[in-house]
Amino acid sequence: MAPFNFTHSDASTFILMGIPGLEAAHIWISIPFFTFYIVSLLGNVMLLSVVGKEQTLQKPMYLLLCMLALTDIATPTFVVPKALGIFWFNLKGITVAGCLTQMFFLHTISVMHSSTLVTMAFDRYVAICNPLRYATILSNAQIAKLGLVGFIRAVLFILPLPLLLSQQTFCANRIIPHTQCEHIAMVKMVCGDISVNRIYGFVLTFVINGFDLTFIALSYGLIIRAVLRISSHKAHQKALNTCTAHICVMLTYYTPTFFSILTHHFGQGIAPYVHIILADLYLLIPPMLNPIIYGVKTKELRDKVVKYTCRSSADTKFTQSSADTRDDISSGLQCPSGNCQIVREYVNQH
Repeated sequence: MAPFNFTHSDASTFILMGIPGLEAAHIWISIPFFTFYIVSLLGNVMLLSVVGKEQTLQKPMYLLLCMLALTDIATPTFVVPKALGIFWFNLKGITVAGCLTQMFFLHTISVMHSSTLVTMAFDRYVAICNPLRYATILSNAQIAKLGLVGFIRAVLFILPLPLLLSQQTFCANRIIPHTQCEHIAMVKMVCGDISVNRIYGFVLTFVINGFDLTFIALSYGLIIRAVLRISSHKAHQKALNTCTAHICVMLTYYTPTFFSILTHHFGQGIAPYVHIILADLYLLIPPMLNPIIYGVKTKELRDKVVKYTCRSSADTKFTQSSADTRDDISSGLQCPSGNCQIVREYVNQH
């Protein structure tokens, strides 16, 4: 069946091409896109649901996990539906305002995600290096304030990007060889002077990633130093285990980030579709893996997930069993007095 062609070419519209060079494989590429997205949604929604229901999990560490889960839900949601529209129905058109909005939210959520990882590193530092003051330094209210600060920081840093681009004149050829409105891809379509945009984008990347990674490295450096001073091997192991999940999550986020940046700046010989696939995987893989990592590595969370999963399964089986029992009793009743209808109504109600 031929794909629908709903693209537009007027002056207020950009054309997202998907993955140029792999157009024939768009349908096949959409399968992992859709699968990763659904798994990501299910995992992160389950995490939010379990923490929301379980009072014992409503403490700073798990509230930070909820913040991370929210960013992991938002990130692919701003990309995957549009990408699937391109792959399945050839819906390539997107307005300039829509493109700038997508770019703003994508980068804002990315900065917010990085801020959350910094706060999580600080949380582990306080828990291990200053455990007696943990409840005072990091209460639930403090975590909420830090989350708000991270959100405000992300908005203030990213807002100039679409504002600067909205003042530029775009060339007649408004084709974006990508599945999303990346800042780099949009800058390449500007016909005027883009030196300010390039400088701000470079400084932004350096400042945010540089500051966040420095703070994370400092926190874990102090954690390692504190752990090495502990004489008990068992205490060593316990302290390091509390950080394992955080380190894995940071690696899944920052490794593809830097790999994507390096290929953009130094991978001129690499095929364009490789850049696009890497950029998409960077937005899809971490949100899918994060709830799995925490589910495997965090025993308390894992136990609660199993508890609610088993309870849900047991409730379903009990409900079905009760219904079957009522049917059996109702169908097998002997009513010599002729009051079968009354008795059946009583059984069905109970």
